[in-house]
Amino acid sequence: MSEKVRPVPVGSVIFGGPRLCLIAGPCVAESPALCEDIAGTVRDLCAELGVGYVFKASFDKANRSSGTATRGPGLDDGLEILNGVRKHVGVPVCTDIHESYQAAPVADVVDILQIPAFLCRQTDLLVAAAATGRVVNVKKGQFLAPWDMRNVASKLLSAGCSGILLTERGVSFGYNTLVTDFRALPQMREIGWPVIYDATHSVQQPGGLGSATGGDRRFVPPLTRAAVAVGVDALFLEVHPRPDTSPSDGPNMLHLQDLPRVLETAVAIREIVNADW
Repeated sequence: MSEKVRPVPVGSVIFGGPRLCLIAGPCVAESPALCEDIAGTVRDLCAELGVGYVFKASFDKANRSSGTATRGPGLDDGLEILNGVRKHVGVPVCTDIHESYQAAPVADVVDILQIPAFLCRQTDLLVAAAATGRVVNVKKGQFLAPWDMRNVASKLLSAGCSGILLTERGVSFGYNTLVTDFRALPQMREIGWPVIYDATHSVQQPGGLGSATGGDRRFVPPLTRAAVAVGVDALFLEVHPRPDTSPSDGPNMLHLQDLPRVLETAVAIREIVNADW
């Protein structure tokens, strides 16, 4: 990859370094047992493949399609689950925040604060996240051009943030559809920070089921291959042993049993890309 970025360390994981990194976990922190089982499985796979790993799950899904949809365990119980993963599995942890007041207490537990795509331009939220001293991962809004993320990064930098990650997760295309413009990956990397490709949210169909978001996980593997071939520093994949029974994002989550093949292929493609450069 020709664009130079500032490496961002998260514990022993280096985003923007020589190794491919992975942020992965279930959409929602459903239970301590589920989260720790997934985290342990993915940790061992990543160790075998030489991939840096950060676990991710949400304590609250505040932007659900329907007001009656399951949102998650909430702040207190969710942070307890995430802290358990960090302690018992021994991997860094990422979760998203939706309100400025959540930044400080969440930062006491997690290693990466994630800003959801719908909120990527919320200045107060970005400033609060930056003030914690944690690494901040911002999902690019489905409504934004990739170069508009330069303004997002500038807000974080002006608030004292020293570690920024930028994530592509598809762009709105008509109604209930997202598409990926792979030009966005090198374009965002030109901003100077590591870029992540979120393959599972890129196959969402927002509101596609009426009162819930649809998706098509069949396209996660080919989109992942394409993103790594174009050039990214990390992948973001929501994984679950039983995605069709998950309370959130089931249609677009990857089966945990399919992750090894997807990740093995991604590592092989990255080696070819790096050799080519």
